[in-house]
Amino acid sequence: MQHNQTFSMSKKWAIKRITVNLALDEAKKLEKYCDQTGRPATDVIRELIRGLPVTRTE
Repeated sequence: MQHNQTFSMSKKWAIKRITVNLALDEAKKLEKYCDQTGRPATDVIRELIRGLPVTRTE
């Protein structure tokens, strides 16, 4: 996975760009879902990441 950090002045937060390698069937499934829902892949992936269970360590 590649990590490139990009900062956007038009947004309130910094953006970290990543490259994800998907198996062909995973990429096709994501593309089909995006076509069916009219949502961009970035939004779908962000929503899935936000839903991940994470234990807080403070």
